[in-house]
Amino acid sequence: MEFFALPNIDFIGRRRWAYLLSGTLILIGFISVILKGGYRYGIDFTGGKLVQIHVDQVVDIAKIRAGIADLGLSGAEIQTFGDPQEFLIKYKEDVEPEQIQQTLQKALGVNVRIDRSEQVGPRIGKELKEKAVMAVLVGLLLMLIYITIRFNFEFAVGTVIALFHDVFITLGFFSLFNKEITTAIVAAILTIVGYSINDSIVVSDRIRENLKRVTPKTPIERIIEIFNRSINETLSRTVITSLTTLLVLTSLLIFGGPVIFDFAFALTVGVIVGTYSSIFVVASLVVEWERFKRRRKS
Repeated sequence: MEFFALPNIDFIGRRRWAYLLSGTLILIGFISVILKGGYRYGIDFTGGKLVQIHVDQVVDIAKIRAGIADLGLSGAEIQTFGDPQEFLIKYKEDVEPEQIQQTLQKALGVNVRIDRSEQVGPRIGKELKEKAVMAVLVGLLLMLIYITIRFNFEFAVGTVIALFHDVFITLGFFSLFNKEITTAIVAAILTIVGYSINDSIVVSDRIRENLKRVTPKTPIERIIEIFNRSINETLSRTVITSLTTLLVLTSLLIFGGPVIFDFAFALTVGVIVGTYSSIFVVASLVVEWERFKRRRKS
């Protein structure tokens, strides 16, 4: 199956438009973060309380949320936990679990049982935040080492810059839409890194195959032509892979409910941006590097 029969698109020639688009998206994200005083973190990182309750009959999450709204917990994170009668409630306010139990029993008219109650302190939240950042950075470092061994250092740097590009734009969208960053979102970001690197390696591998007869004296125009041909040769595969992934993610966004929505949203943004960066960013950065090296030698 092919969406593009022998395409001949000048991706490298349009790289400056790609730089402009990427720079604009990253800048908008940074401005949003600055104006809002940072990202909005969930209780996993900021500290808060977690209560697991059991309701004697199946109840919609909307009724649970409405039931605890009078306690000032309208912004609480509520999700089912395995059984449709089990719910997890995460919140930051100074409200005791017993108050939630009593309020819900009155509002729902059914028996509510507390199965678990935990509190995440600010210190633990800070440690989780540091470990999350470390996990992403270590992942990117390992990618840099792997691609340097598999291809060369120029491709490795270009790919890692593209991965940072994907992460920054995804986090920028989270800031723009005022969404919480939780441990699930960190998992989504690591998934995005893995997805994007897979696309970049496919394109880079085709470029390497087509560059086998290139010498240091080969004109830069010829190298650009090879890069463009390589991207075009893998374009159909890249688009089909991304579209099939997006079909699943769209289903999660529509039917997955509020519990999984932010996770699916992060992956959707990441897949779109990652596909774009694999086509426009990685190869373009390697070309820029090659141009720079030739200018220094001349």
